[in-house]
Amino acid sequence: MPDLSLRRRSLLLAGVGGAAALATLGNAAAAAAAPEPPVFDFDTGNFIDFFSPTDENAGVSRSASIFAPMDVTIFIWINHLTVLAWFDAVAPYHPTAVGVHTRFARRPATESATNRNLNIAVIHASYQVVKGVVPEQTAVIRQMLTTLGLNPDDESVDPTTPVGIGNLAGKGVIAARARDGMNLLGDDGRRYNPRPFADYTGYQPVNTAYELTNPSRWQPQLTPHRRRLGAGTADKGVFTVQHFVTPQMGLVKPNAFDSPSRFRLAAPDHTDHRRRADYKRSVDEMLAASAGLTDAQKVNAEFFDNKLLGIGQALAVACRNHDRQQQLGVQGWAHVFFVDSTAVFDALVGVWHQKAKYDAVRPASAIRHVYGHRSVTAWGGPGKGTVHDMPADEWASYLNVGDHPEYPSGSTTLCSASAQSLRRFFGDDVLDWRFRIPAGWTLVEPGITPANAMELYWPTWTAYVKDCGMSRVWGGVHFRKTIERSIEFGGQFGDLAYEYVRRYIDGDVKD
Repeated sequence: MPDLSLRRRSLLLAGVGGAAALATLGNAAAAAAAPEPPVFDFDTGNFIDFFSPTDENAGVSRSASIFAPMDVTIFIWINHLTVLAWFDAVAPYHPTAVGVHTRFARRPATESATNRNLNIAVIHASYQVVKGVVPEQTAVIRQMLTTLGLNPDDESVDPTTPVGIGNLAGKGVIAARARDGMNLLGDDGRRYNPRPFADYTGYQPVNTAYELTNPSRWQPQLTPHRRRLGAGTADKGVFTVQHFVTPQMGLVKPNAFDSPSRFRLAAPDHTDHRRRADYKRSVDEMLAASAGLTDAQKVNAEFFDNKLLGIGQALAVACRNHDRQQQLGVQGWAHVFFVDSTAVFDALVGVWHQKAKYDAVRPASAIRHVYGHRSVTAWGGPGKGTVHDMPADEWASYLNVGDHPEYPSGSTTLCSASAQSLRRFFGDDVLDWRFRIPAGWTLVEPGITPANAMELYWPTWTAYVKDCGMSRVWGGVHFRKTIERSIEFGGQFGDLAYEYVRRYIDGDVKD
């Protein structure tokens, strides 16, 4: 087998925080048929770092048939369960930390003199989560454990051993989250023929894909069968009507607060069709952004649309920047990932609550409503640049529009929450992330955009959040005013997450 200490990037299924574990386990296993075992030193290595991607392969998922890179709800839900299991698995080896869902007696300091027990506990915890929520990945992950010299059939629940601790931590998270509102088991609202992760809220759109009866409300789009950017697999000639993806996410149990209804977000008056001037201004801002698209803006739009890159990779970059002398270690990485994952997860609950509440119109529908069949100036489609004679009812966003209402912006809120949680953890606004983009990198305009190689650079979290937000305007999927409000809305979840996780790290919990 290739030396995974050098080749791991090519084996990774990159993820947002701990979802990297789900992904990377499967990818490592896929390579397990090669002759040599992977090079991973359990005593000195850090499993979380080892299986987190570097920039060269970040955002490339070998589980694309299960998770689309632009989707967030199910992926982040699974990611959070994985990170919870990591945290609970390493807590007994820490001087003060206590688990969230599974509590263990403190292990002697001698047992964490090396990283061996920590790594074994984390791997077994991950395996239990995968079996519980992504069972179709079990076979390849079993092979990965075998390749690493671990026994996937060891179901020990001995709380004095790393295998038992890991197994108990993973099982404990599944038990705690199986009925948290996400509908993992698929039986919420039905007795027969379960549909895991299906909507049970009874959501129905006001508008249809064929008629916009209320121009302020979300209109499902009639889209090609292929949802992903680029020329991926699809049933040609088949078109589908969008359905609000997992609207129950707004009902899922959060971590750092009781209910998302406590958070106030002003109504989207900028897309209230009764405020005609404001509505048209929002539409015209979208058209201006579309007409003026640059290569850099298109690249940013695609970069942040891929949640494995735009939200997930910044976390790994930050950890490595602060761990150059291994001052974080396995414990530190688990703590940072838990802070970030909690911020993103709780923000997602808050966002989906507001999306269901306001059910706001997307730009494409609003543009058609204002301009009808009249000509507008805008991006003309892949490779066509800006055109001046496009009928407004033929306008399309640069990115594929998500299967959910417009307000607030999920990506922007999550970027803001993540950034704030990591500012709090590391104590500064420094990110210092450079990401190289080769010529022709984009999926929408492959081989064309960008015309020349370029580098994305975010010196600070503030700059990163700004680009994350504006990328949604450049992509044509969110209004500018939505972005401004989403940035402000997201920060509070980062603060709450940091304070919540800090209490568990310090052992300052009374439950």
